[in-house]
Amino acid sequence: MENTTEVTQFVLLGLTKAINLRTPLIMMFILIYVINAIGNLGMILLIFVDSRLHTPMYFFLSNLSLMDFCYSTSVFPTVMAGLFIGDEVISYNACAAQMFFFAAFATGEIFILAAMAYDRYAAVCKPLHYTTIMTTGVCACLATVCHAGGFLNAVIHVIETFGLTFCSSNMVHHFFCDIPAVMALSCSDKHVAEMVVVYVDTFNVSSALSVIFVSYVFIFITIYRMRSSAGYQKALSTCASHVTAITIFFGTIIFMYLQPSSSHSMDTDKMASVFYTMVIPMLNPIVYSLRNKEVKNAIKKVGEKTKSSLGF
Repeated sequence: MENTTEVTQFVLLGLTKAINLRTPLIMMFILIYVINAIGNLGMILLIFVDSRLHTPMYFFLSNLSLMDFCYSTSVFPTVMAGLFIGDEVISYNACAAQMFFFAAFATGEIFILAAMAYDRYAAVCKPLHYTTIMTTGVCACLATVCHAGGFLNAVIHVIETFGLTFCSSNMVHHFFCDIPAVMALSCSDKHVAEMVVVYVDTFNVSSALSVIFVSYVFIFITIYRMRSSAGYQKALSTCASHVTAITIFFGTIIFMYLQPSSSHSMDTDKMASVFYTMVIPMLNPIVYSLRNKEVKNAIKKVGEKTKSSLGF
């Protein structure tokens, strides 16, 4: 029998081997992460301190910001380590932990986006019953289900991936322990594990997209029946930002995960991963919140209070 050595650690090959690109990439990723942290954590704090933002819509926005910050933070350390020192060695358990937290928060964001669409449906289509539909208990229940669904999905992915045998190469062609990149290294039959991952992700994405699609069908029907140009433009503007961000996020997720790992191009996956792990979390506070007049007024109010407390 052929001698095999069980893998106890992985080596992340990073984003690029080009030395001349490392410094610009380091500066770019640090800037992106700082904007991400300020935008998302600042949004959570703003919603918490301003009582005018204690509504279901902003409750879900704060959960979205939390998801964005957490799943990008789970990836950022290994991105920077790879750019600073080159190939990054990560232990077997640390790789599994990174995969778990990334999958949990990224999947949770999928469900939060669906919950936000349902909230908008209730606000636009059932305005007279909105407060009785989206009660505090209902919002808390929806958020709990979103988080629990994300963690359950992460458990399934980690079990399927690390239930495989790794006995040959431990070189991960990625800058973090992403599912397709790690699964591709297995020396055992991974067909069943791949299919489980694809089916589970397909169910998650299709169920969330179904809620979003149905919600927006009813929203657009209601807007069309308003016969009010001002109301039509306002509602359409709000929906356009949401739909644009959903399209970008879900499009990337579908491209990355709803195909077997044998169909993946690692270099292409890296570029797509940079977009949804670093760029989208940075953009979400702008797309969802900073274009909102209520949020702008809240920021202005906090700024004025800060100036007065400092004596300016």
